[in-house]
Amino acid sequence: MSTPQPPSTAPDRRTLIADTAIGLVAAVGLRGLTHRAIDGAAALPAGSTSYYFRTRTALIGACYRRLAGLDLADLDGDAPMPSSDRDAAAGALGALLHRWLTTGRTRQLARFELSLEAARNTELEAELHQAGLGARARAAAILSALGAERPQESAELLAAWTDGLLYDRLAGALARSRPSPDPAELTATARRMIDAALADS
Repeated sequence: MSTPQPPSTAPDRRTLIADTAIGLVAAVGLRGLTHRAIDGAAALPAGSTSYYFRTRTALIGACYRRLAGLDLADLDGDAPMPSSDRDAAAGALGALLHRWLTTGRTRQLARFELSLEAARNTELEAELHQAGLGARARAAAILSALGAERPQESAELLAAWTDGLLYDRLAGALARSRPSPDPAELTATARRMIDAALADS
């Protein structure tokens, strides 16, 4: 069997594979993440996924990088430029949370499931760590402008609380019984998180 040749638009093909993998993980879990399944779901010739990502570990690493890039794009679109306005920061974070709980729900579910794999596979630890740095750097810059004396520590807290809220609303014990995400409630919650992160700095 001949090895599939790379198309001329290799970066686009890699993105398609990563996006398809993320969608599969969200839909059926890690058990459904196979090279063959991705080829089928993305309507690619057999062997295409394995051409670009030889191993499952390489494939999951690509998912980490893609998820991080998409999250940063959301942050750059919703988050305010660093300023001293807590209300603006809370509004931006509330809008981001609403996006991730609604139109971005699939991606966040996949992110949680894929992240757990790094706890079982030491080869993925560095990939996951690197993927998480960009969003924390953005948060640290915003918190620094808001007056945080230790912005990196405050950003770590804010990231942890954000992940906790997302997990609780998407996959927690009460996730199915909760009402639809409400922008005003999420903005109020975001303000409490920001105030708490700054209080500890």
